[in-house]
Amino acid sequence: MRLRVLGCSGGIGGQHNRTTSFLVDHDVLVDAGTGVGDLSLAELTLIDHIFVTHSHLDHVNSIAFFLDSVGALRPKAVTVYATAATIETLKKHLFNWDIWPDFTQIPTPENPWLRYQEVEVGAVINLGARRITVLPAVHTVPAVGYLLDSGKGSLVFTGDTGPNDALWSIVNAVDNLKFIIIETAFSDKDRWLAELSKHLCPAMLGEELAKLARPAEIYVTHLKPSEIELTMQEIEELPGGSPPRLLQNNHVFEF
Repeated sequence: MRLRVLGCSGGIGGQHNRTTSFLVDHDVLVDAGTGVGDLSLAELTLIDHIFVTHSHLDHVNSIAFFLDSVGALRPKAVTVYATAATIETLKKHLFNWDIWPDFTQIPTPENPWLRYQEVEVGAVINLGARRITVLPAVHTVPAVGYLLDSGKGSLVFTGDTGPNDALWSIVNAVDNLKFIIIETAFSDKDRWLAELSKHLCPAMLGEELAKLARPAEIYVTHLKPSEIELTMQEIEELPGGSPPRLLQNNHVFEF
């Protein structure tokens, strides 16, 4: 499998800050933040599957523009995989005819541009030889992460999450684990806000990574654009071995 980072910032502004979205191979998105907008029309038309971690706008806003741009160019519906609660939020608050059209009805309910597939923690979706497993997350809204397994190697994306013991018991059982992408949304001076919003700061990141019992390359995502240097300095000062690295746009993982 090949994962290309389209967006990994906790905000916008500047040439490189795009919100969360990853392109897997040519046909799968994991989240659909503003980074999706950098894809060409040809690339967009190839996307058949979107795996959504949760309903917050920085992870879903480009679903609307993507479908509006290429829905009529595609031979079949795009499938959005998400929890029941996330699907309900998308239906009620985004694709509701007030904020944006309901593409499950366009051009017809029998032949729409968008279909939903409900998933829950522990579910495994097989796309050919690729396996995508739904992981637990702890956030202010119902949320999940995803384990991407090619058979040869695996990548874990935690999604937006605070402290999450259930995640590590699963991750520690992944024999072919190669990469972990984990959020760190705030610097340590705003730990109170990280705890309130169920995100991580560097000190909390260190506490979480202490639960990891197998080797993996670790990358941090979702940093606030105005605090990247401070947050990464705090991460580099964490005790232990090699500190996690900063995820950046167009980073490519092969596994």
